[in-house]
Amino acid sequence: MRTTVGIVGAGPAGLLLARLLRLAGIDCVVLECRDRAHVERRQRAGVLEQGTADVLRAAGAGERLDREGLRHEGIELRFGRRRHRIDFPGLTGGRSVTVYAQTEVCKDLIALALADGCPPLFHSEVLAVEDVDTPAPRVRFRRGGREEVLECDWVAGCDGFHGVTRGAVPAGVSRVHGWTYPYAWLGILADVPPSHDELVYARHDRGFALLSMRSPSVSRLYLQVPEGTKPESWTDGEIWAELSRRLETDDDWALRRGPVTQKSVTPMRSYVHEPMRYGRLLLAGDAAHIVPPTGAKGLNLAVGDVVVLARALEHELRTGSTELLDAYSATCLRRVWQAERFCHDMTALLHRAPGATAFDDRLQLARLERVATSRAAATDLAEAYTGLPLG
Repeated sequence: MRTTVGIVGAGPAGLLLARLLRLAGIDCVVLECRDRAHVERRQRAGVLEQGTADVLRAAGAGERLDREGLRHEGIELRFGRRRHRIDFPGLTGGRSVTVYAQTEVCKDLIALALADGCPPLFHSEVLAVEDVDTPAPRVRFRRGGREEVLECDWVAGCDGFHGVTRGAVPAGVSRVHGWTYPYAWLGILADVPPSHDELVYARHDRGFALLSMRSPSVSRLYLQVPEGTKPESWTDGEIWAELSRRLETDDDWALRRGPVTQKSVTPMRSYVHEPMRYGRLLLAGDAAHIVPPTGAKGLNLAVGDVVVLARALEHELRTGSTELLDAYSATCLRRVWQAERFCHDMTALLHRAPGATAFDDRLQLARLERVATSRAAATDLAEAYTGLPLG
C-alpha cells in the first residue's frame, strides 16, 4: 500500500489533518488501532477555541457544530464565595469559545471521510514506524491478523501520548520536558441541565471545582482529588455534596443534582517532546505534548499543529520547497509553550497544593483578586483562553 502521507491515529488531530490534506488534493491514509465506535465515544475535551471552531467550519465540519455547539462568551471565577465573570468578547475584540465535545468533532470528521470515500482504516495496529530518516519511510501495521506495510513520503504521528510514533525519534535527538501535579480531577457526567450557563472555575480551601457541560441537558463537573484516587472511592452523594460545598456562593445560586452516568479520574501532567519533527516523521497533538486540563488546551493545540502541518505539506507539494516543513517544529512549539505556560498558571491559580500554608493561600487569593480587578490581567487570561493565533 502506498500514499503520500501516512497518518497514525484517528483522533481529532489525525482526522482533521486527513480532511485538510484531502481538500488540498494530497493523498493520505489514516491508520487507527481501535474501532470506529471506540473513537466516537471516548470522552475527552469539550471547549473549542475561536480559531479551532473557525478551522472546523472552513473544513466543512461546522454544520452540526453551529447547530448544537454552545457558544460561550466568558467564564466565571469563584473564590471567597464570590463570583467574578471574565468577559471574553469585551477583552479580546469579539472572540469566544464553543462547548462541543471531542466525541462530536470525531463523529463529524469521520462522516466527512466516509462521504469522501476515504474512511480511516480501523482495527489497524501500528507495529513500527521505520526509515523516517530516509526519503521512503514505512509504517508496519497489523490488520485482520495479517501484517501489512504502508509506504509513504511523510508520516504524521497523531497517535496520542501512548502511541508508537514518538518512539521512532532516536533517544539522542529527543528532549523531554515534563511535570506531574500532586493531584488529579475526579470527573462526572450527569443527566441534569447545567447549573450555570458558562463554565465556573472555583478556588476553595478544600480544593478546586469546575462546573462544565456537554449539552443543555448534560452536565460535566470536576473535583480536585489526591493523585492516585480511584473513582469508586467516592459515592455519588459524596461527590454532589463536595461540589456544592466548593461551588457555594453568598447569593441564591444552587447546584442542580441528577443521575451520574459516568465517573472517572484524570491525572494532571505537563509534557513536551522536542523536536516535533525528525526526518520525515512529524508529531502532532498528544503525541508531542500534554497539558493539564485546567486551560482547555489539549484538543486546541492539536488543531493548531495540524493546521501548520497541512499548510507545510501543501507548500511542499506545490513548490517542492521544504521550507515550511523545516520550520514545523519551531513554529508549533512557540504556541505549545505559551499554552503550557497558561495551563500551568491556571492550575496553580485555582488548585490547593498538598502542604499549602496560609501564606500560599493568601498569595493565591491575591492573584485571583488581581484578575478580578485588573483589566490587563483579565485580558491576558481571556486572550489565552480563547486562543492564540494558529501557526
